[in-house]
Amino acid sequence: MTTTSRNTFIGFGLALASAVAFGFSGTFAKSLFETGWSSGAAILGRVGGAAIVLLIPVLVMLFRRWPAVRSELPRIALYGVVPIALCQLFFFNAVQHLSVGVALLLEYLSPVLLVLYSWLQSRKRPAALILAGTVSAIIGLLLVLDLSGAQSIDPIGVLWGLAAAVCSAFYFVMSARTVEGVPPVLMIGGGLIVGAVMIFALGLFGAMPMAFSTQNVVFAGESVSWLVPVLGLALVGTVFAYITGVMSVRRLGTRVSSFVSLMEVLFAVLWAWLLLSELPHPIQLLGGILIMLGVVLVRIGEVRTTAAAEVVEEWSPEASTLSRS
Repeated sequence: MTTTSRNTFIGFGLALASAVAFGFSGTFAKSLFETGWSSGAAILGRVGGAAIVLLIPVLVMLFRRWPAVRSELPRIALYGVVPIALCQLFFFNAVQHLSVGVALLLEYLSPVLLVLYSWLQSRKRPAALILAGTVSAIIGLLLVLDLSGAQSIDPIGVLWGLAAAVCSAFYFVMSARTVEGVPPVLMIGGGLIVGAVMIFALGLFGAMPMAFSTQNVVFAGESVSWLVPVLGLALVGTVFAYITGVMSVRRLGTRVSSFVSLMEVLFAVLWAWLLLSELPHPIQLLGGILIMLGVVLVRIGEVRTTAAAEVVEEWSPEASTLSRS
């Protein structure tokens, strides 16, 4: 197996692990909502708990790598503000105007935004396989969300949802940039600390309702302490999910990793089935197959495009002249 193939294989494994972990978040959060927690409080518990877990490692890395990290502090802070805090806030505001399914669909338009961004930036139409994969993944996402019945569409909610999609796209773009001396743990941990402070400030000024409860919650059919889902959100749904996500983006690139992330919705449905006995519909399972097909098509399209570019570069007149000199 070549180094490139090995990196791709590892990248897909990390991306799937991240999607599995992110998919847990809804199940953990739902058990909190049923005892009176607000969305803002659950978000603060998730991001704030993860920030506390990573605080010591972040401080140690900052101390040891200060010369290399100092110039990257604004970027780390921006990571905490846009992909973490603002993405949560915009999605929360979208849910206030739309159904959760529609809000999720809008947020998960980020892979399409990345394809369009690449198209505009390069001024070259994406390969047919990439476009086909995009269409397949979006249709699959629609089926997984199972948006049946009458949906009330509020233009304000749509704008909030699209803003969340832009923030989600920023996550992939910023995560893909490998900076020497700034490991994923430092990038994520620093961003989470900044994000937790911002979310706390939003709650303090009333932009996010904060309602907590210390009652036991029902999780996987058992009565457990409220700390169980909060720790699950912080450790599994945030720390593990974000770190593996950033590592996968650095191996797969923004476009492919963003499409693999669509699997999060499918895993969220599966976890709800296994832990909450909320059975997925056959149409949702079909949607999962279409999402996986879309991921495969996008990856094949990227590989072919890269290979074609290398051939053109190798056989260009400039390259031939240099090789003969």
